[in-house]
Amino acid sequence: MTKVLVTGGAGFIGHHVIEHFLKNTDWEIVSLDRLSHSGTYERLKDMKIWEKEKHRVKTIWHDLRSPIHEILRKEIGEINYIFHMAASTHVDRSIEDPMDFVMDNTVGTTNILLFAHSLTQKEGMFYKSPLLKFFYFDTDEVFGPASEGINYKEWDRFNASNPYAAAKAGANQMCVAFANTYKLPIIITHTMNIFGERQHFEKFIPSTIRKVVLGETVTIHSNKEGTKAGSRFYLHARNVGAALLFLVEKGECLDGSGTKGKYNIVGEKEVDNLELAQFISEVVGGALHYEMVDFHSSRPGHDLRYALDGSLLKNLGFDYPKTFEDSLKKTIKWYLEKENMNWLGL
Repeated sequence: MTKVLVTGGAGFIGHHVIEHFLKNTDWEIVSLDRLSHSGTYERLKDMKIWEKEKHRVKTIWHDLRSPIHEILRKEIGEINYIFHMAASTHVDRSIEDPMDFVMDNTVGTTNILLFAHSLTQKEGMFYKSPLLKFFYFDTDEVFGPASEGINYKEWDRFNASNPYAAAKAGANQMCVAFANTYKLPIIITHTMNIFGERQHFEKFIPSTIRKVVLGETVTIHSNKEGTKAGSRFYLHARNVGAALLFLVEKGECLDGSGTKGKYNIVGEKEVDNLELAQFISEVVGGALHYEMVDFHSSRPGHDLRYALDGSLLKNLGFDYPKTFEDSLKKTIKWYLEKENMNWLGL
């Protein structure tokens, strides 16, 4: 039986990945989470598939700022795949407290890498490990702002604009180092803005739904003149799970060449935040009140545009099961259902 470890399994993206695995595999899953402000078991319990399949999920509390000790290692057991998704991701908070993000993202990743390395055992003259692949979940923000027409490829240089991105870049390089030094079978993915059900309402899409429902003003990240909204490539969290399953089969690991082992998981189309807010207001059926704000000048560390090149994964044969508009409309309507409005803080 295949057994996998998902760090941050009670987080927004992590629980969607677990849901996708439960629906599409027979794997046994260990979810490792410290249950901070961004992680809650309520996400897992809220999934429709949970009651039927929860016997396949083992939940363990642990803060990855601390190493995985021997007792915890035995509780986790022998693992075939690790999906490291636990991270602190809020740009504003990283600017206020950079070391907090270094501890969560860079040190935390190093500790899970050390755990992965500890799975290797010497048998006679050879070393053997049950670990087939280790996936590190990275962000587009490590590449920094992208000018119009620029979409970063997997091995382009890093240019972090804020401590969050820098801490993730540090973790990325620790993964490269562990692959090169210890020959761990590591794959790094970069993703862009993720949306979906049960996302914290501080994030743009649920926040906009909430503000339209309440008739409040939506803040739109814009250029200095307030004439052009910031843009992102948005992707539903279930597509992350689908891409990871695809890479379990087709993905090549880091090999020291600087050309293999990284994959961009990119939304199918670029949308500026004003267009996105207008789409949300139409689906909600409420008026959109908005204000264009130059975040970058007033709050350095916020970039107007991020963009990745998704051709590598696409050329391997991966495609998303649903269009962006269909996924977004379904997600908005989910939040508006009475039993789900608590996820908007309403």
